[in-house]
Amino acid sequence: MDQLKLAILKRHFNIFIIFTLFLAGQTVFAQNYQTTKALKGEGIYSLLKRHGLSPSEHLNAFIELNKSNLGKNNSLYSGRTYKLPIAINSGSVAKGNGSTTVYSIFGEKYKRVSKVDNQLAGAVFYLVSGHGGPDPGAVGKYGSHTLCEDEYAYDVTLRLARKLIEHGALVYMIIRDNNDGIRDESFLKPDKDERCYPNLVIPRGQTSRLRQRKNAVNKLYIQHKGKHQRLIITHVDSRSKRQNIDVFFYYDKRSKTGKKMALNLQNTFKAKYNQHQPNRGYHGTVSARNLYVLKYSYPPAVFIELGNINHQRDQQRFIKKNNRQALANWMADAMIKDFKNNK
Repeated sequence: MDQLKLAILKRHFNIFIIFTLFLAGQTVFAQNYQTTKALKGEGIYSLLKRHGLSPSEHLNAFIELNKSNLGKNNSLYSGRTYKLPIAINSGSVAKGNGSTTVYSIFGEKYKRVSKVDNQLAGAVFYLVSGHGGPDPGAVGKYGSHTLCEDEYAYDVTLRLARKLIEHGALVYMIIRDNNDGIRDESFLKPDKDERCYPNLVIPRGQTSRLRQRKNAVNKLYIQHKGKHQRLIITHVDSRSKRQNIDVFFYYDKRSKTGKKMALNLQNTFKAKYNQHQPNRGYHGTVSARNLYVLKYSYPPAVFIELGNINHQRDQQRFIKKNNRQALANWMADAMIKDFKNNK
């Protein structure tokens, strides 16, 4: 009888130990999320950035954590409390004199971005690649391959974003495709899943599309009032197959700052061509144009046409990855010059 009682006691003790360990395990693996209250007019991107979290890395986790607490198109409710994702091996890590940050939007190969310097610290850039979603923009042919404006404009814009971040800028990709990072192929596969900041479906109607991206930019502009803010819109033109054109620039006629930025870009491209192809010449123009996003966006803006999607020589400018990177590098150099001249 004593042995039976002892066996029963041992059994209950073992069960107690196992249950205690289970609870301990539950405590160890439980997530204690930090919380925050959304500010008036704030979106997910700006909330994440306010807490030092990369939107490209933590957007989906934030939405999953707070999906029962979000409004239409994943909007935030002012004053409401939200959970913040826990950053695990994805934030800034020390590397030499700068830091390396992971931005998944750039794709696996290019997602780690090391800061080179702080030349653009305090500058805010809004980058809009043309068309996207249901609208591929201009369409050209290269042999049996179809070239879609929105894909090439997006790739150059992504590369520009990365360069600006390397120099310490805060960058918003207004048009974004979470499946297409920076791509090195010559022929970029078209799709229709691009979204508008913060995560809006791009409408079919042209005016609706332009209004949507203009509204996204203007809302962010108000949040960063007082800072150096610039809007860069990237397109690929469509003209006759016989018409070769250089990269050229538009600005809004009412914006002296926009004109100055366009001239900085033009002068930078001219200097780069003189350096790398001294006998080529460069004839890219700067002119005022009454375009919707230029006209109604708050920050000074420039509209860039990268070339003629139907001309074989122009096509080389954007189907080769090194040329797409050179375009982004030169644009970034011009933005550094523009920033220094306007401090």
